[in-house]
Amino acid sequence: MNPRLPYLQRKTAALTTNPGVYIMKNAQEKIIYIGKAKNLRNRVTSYFRDHPDHTPKTAQMVSQVYDYDFIVTASEYEALVLECSLIKQHKPRYNILLKDDKGYHYIRISPPPYSRITAELHADGEGTYLGPYMSGFTARQTVNAVNRMFRLPTCHRAFPESFRKERPCLNYHIGQCMGVCRGNISEQAYAEAVNDAVRFIRNGGDHTITALEQRMLAAADRLDFEEAARLRDRIAAIRSAGEKQDIMDAVTADTDVIAAAESNDTTAISVLIYRGGRLYDQNSFLISSEALSEQPLDDFLPQYYSSREKGDLPKVILVERMPAESELLCEMLSERAGRTVSLEQPVRGARHRLVLMAKHNAGEKLSIRAGRTGRELLALEELAGALGLERPPMRIESYDISNLSSSAMVAGMVVFENGRPLKNAYRRFSIREQQQQNDYAAMQEVIRRRFGEYFKAQEETDETAKALNAFGVLPDLILLDGGQTHVSAIAPILEELGLQIPLYGMVKDSKHRTRAIAANGGEIAVREQKAAFALLTRIQDEVHRFAITYMKSKHQKNSYALTLTQVPGIGGKKAQKLLLTYKTRAQLKAATPEQLAKTAGVGPETGLALFELIRELPDS
Repeated sequence: MNPRLPYLQRKTAALTTNPGVYIMKNAQEKIIYIGKAKNLRNRVTSYFRDHPDHTPKTAQMVSQVYDYDFIVTASEYEALVLECSLIKQHKPRYNILLKDDKGYHYIRISPPPYSRITAELHADGEGTYLGPYMSGFTARQTVNAVNRMFRLPTCHRAFPESFRKERPCLNYHIGQCMGVCRGNISEQAYAEAVNDAVRFIRNGGDHTITALEQRMLAAADRLDFEEAARLRDRIAAIRSAGEKQDIMDAVTADTDVIAAAESNDTTAISVLIYRGGRLYDQNSFLISSEALSEQPLDDFLPQYYSSREKGDLPKVILVERMPAESELLCEMLSERAGRTVSLEQPVRGARHRLVLMAKHNAGEKLSIRAGRTGRELLALEELAGALGLERPPMRIESYDISNLSSSAMVAGMVVFENGRPLKNAYRRFSIREQQQQNDYAAMQEVIRRRFGEYFKAQEETDETAKALNAFGVLPDLILLDGGQTHVSAIAPILEELGLQIPLYGMVKDSKHRTRAIAANGGEIAVREQKAAFALLTRIQDEVHRFAITYMKSKHQKNSYALTLTQVPGIGGKKAQKLLLTYKTRAQLKAATPEQLAKTAGVGPETGLALFELIRELPDS
């Protein structure tokens, strides 16, 4: 609780209802958060209520507020522009701050003979340098393209020292290298290829093709058909690269494509920048976990574009989800650009595929930080979207009942964390309360017991023991191996326990394969979300495997215990005690008559009879 709360509440009660910007400060008068509001009094009041419903990050920020300032504006649009300017100027701790890894980059042409074209971070070595380029992505893409088009070597062999010493590499055999290592390419011919590549970098494809065509015709006139054929192939490679790019020209002219991927409290945002029909650049940002933002993309867009130069603004911005203030944002960007800037959310076609590519890039950036693959993170995002969850479910618990008639009734609980099985959190349940087969009642018993353990864990005073208790953590999502009826049977239990955890069932088809997700209101098709569908199938297969393995194990033990009761004086409880002490048949067979008698609490004669019976049993 912030001790300054009464003062802040009194100050806020007299605040204007006009639009504006509020500036939160700590006790050292350092700005920690800047926000905008359509109605200043309503927005600021929401922070300082007596019983607020804050997220943990917002509560942390509010606890540090000593005072605040505000600036009244004439409109909500002016508040948006002022907010962007102040955040860029003060860089408050709890606002989204944009940091990327960009610096100056260069393209280097190493000294002759047999120069190489490479992308470099510094221009401090021998050779010729092109640049600087603000984007390392642009430099690397350009180098890769010209080396491929002009069939220049990218290996680490030194020429002419390496001539004919080794076989040509794979690039030669697939037509991406002229095979300098064979020793058949003259120094002059190689230098011409490098010069053509540099000309392409500096002037573009059209100028290069024109010059190459003139040289090809000249070579043909002097009957140098080998040179003419080499130039013809070079022209074809440049044109082929251009044709592949032209496929996307209609949808990528001066367009930015933006998408995000989330994991826990971290968000990665990828911006693909298309200019002149080409993928010109790529920016990636990791949003700090401290930033106060329910929808990071909403806060990212105005901050990102307020920092761009007028000439860098696109004509079209493609996003995976329209921000809440899209009209204000378009107004701000159009005014800065001096022309219309539109914001679009494509749902199908080529533009939609570009958004998915941006999302995949964001997922890959995030996967490096999270130690997960991009596909795993994308699966969680797709699942959240399909189920209407606010955040990707980082911890998923799944339950399945397995039984053999009314014997060996059990349940399995598996846990997936960040899209992967967390096997040390798996748990098995023997059904205690049900004597007859009833999957719904058995599932209710399991859910009551599981979350009963959760509440017990919250009372644990030993923090170490509490942290090690797998039941002490609430899942972000519960999946039952069953349909809508299973969900309807369990939903009242969660409500009774006061737990608001998303609950769904996993529906199988006639071939026991995942078909859809069941909710109280019906079924949700998930086959179109391929990554999410694959994750759900894996979860359903895993929980079924885990539950049925336990059921078979318990049934086998029950059968074994029944065999032990054939010895006079050994009842069901004593047989179970023996099986609990000697957990495998090998351990049981290794026990002496005296040890068996002591464990079962019987006399020597009964112990010997047990020993002889066990010795005659098969090993498995």
